[in-house]
Amino acid sequence: VQLQASGGGLVQAGGSLRLACVASRTILSTYVTGWHRQAPGKQREFVGYIVSGRATYAESVKGRFTVSRDNAKNTVYLQMDSLKPEDTGVYWCYVGNGGNVDWGQGTLVTVSS
Repeated sequence: VQLQASGGGLVQAGGSLRLACVASRTILSTYVTGWHRQAPGKQREFVGYIVSGRATYAESVKGRFTVSRDNAKNTVYLQMDSLKPEDTGVYWCYVGNGGNVDWGQGTLVTVSS
């Protein structure tokens, strides 16, 4: 599946952004759909994912970020609230099904202090 991510940008600390990731075809709810990110000078890290209606998050974003899906639009979202400068980085969406994982292109999020 091809994935197209959008929604990145510049925001002040405390602000919000919503990232969207549109898939080229239907994604079953049993597929894992989620987000990773990579901050400048750091390794890529897990942010959150949703599968069969249940979401899981990294401790660093829990309570601030929400992963959701709109199955009718083949889209997965990452709602980011109470953003912090340390949330700055490139964000990638992905879809996983068994041993196969497809990644979208990254979208840059910059949080200014």
